[in-house]
Amino acid sequence: MKIRLEIGTLQALCAIGELGGVTRAADRLALSQSAVSHKIKRLEAGLGCELLARRAGTPLFTAEGERLLRYARRILSLHDEAVLSLGQQPLTGQIRLGMTEDTTGGGLSRILGRFTRRYPEVAVHTQVNQSLAIETQLERGELDIGILQIFIHRVRPSDRVLATDSLHWVKSPDLPLDLSRPVPFLSFDDNCFYRHWAMEVGQSQPPGLVTVLTCPSAAGIISAVHAGLGLCLLNARQITPEMEVLPEPFAQPPAVAHIVRIAHQARSSAAFTLANEIASERGARGDTQAA
Repeated sequence: MKIRLEIGTLQALCAIGELGGVTRAADRLALSQSAVSHKIKRLEAGLGCELLARRAGTPLFTAEGERLLRYARRILSLHDEAVLSLGQQPLTGQIRLGMTEDTTGGGLSRILGRFTRRYPEVAVHTQVNQSLAIETQLERGELDIGILQIFIHRVRPSDRVLATDSLHWVKSPDLPLDLSRPVPFLSFDDNCFYRHWAMEVGQSQPPGLVTVLTCPSAAGIISAVHAGLGLCLLNARQITPEMEVLPEPFAQPPAVAHIVRIAHQARSSAAFTLANEIASERGARGDTQAA
């Protein structure tokens, strides 16, 4: 017998992934916990595999569950797109989108261009800022959607993880390190969580750091590294072959995640539609291991 993937069941699966559990998903969907559990168990029986791990200390989803979750988000995104495009109520309104400098490339521009052509009655206002500033604006309700970086242990169940990346101390091979005195440090501005971590951890270990350049632009920091002005923290995708990665004597930085986050206050269909399109296009997954 062929199994059908029902929209209601896929919505329950996605709600579990977004909110981190069956109970909270049931509250979101206005269903009982047993009703949501029954939907998932019936789907598991039809597919012949477990989707939820149901064991303490393990990720919420099994490997099969994670795979189906990715499909479910794409299916629901297409479902919602079809309903919106054929329905009587076209999307309207305004979306306030915040993004970091490193996410302003062609891929995202293509998504935004397609979205504005598809929904001409929706005005998307985009601003580029550092991750901490975007996170703060989301909490205050000053943005509807944010595309930003955070340390991976701070990912929320409702965040869509676009990619993960490692963080490294780097310098020019031409810059000698004199560990008898504070090391010259190249820093993004105060809205950069790389800087906050470096100031807290790097300064706590001898010989410490001394900031010799502050610049909000990644291009400016990379240029300064190449010139041998100091060392800095960069994620792996920003490191060039001309840079030297320093495994020691500095503390190992945490990994980072590139995420899409919707503000708690955002309730418009337009905002959710755009966030889903960004997440689907960029291959996002829910991080159900994060608290």
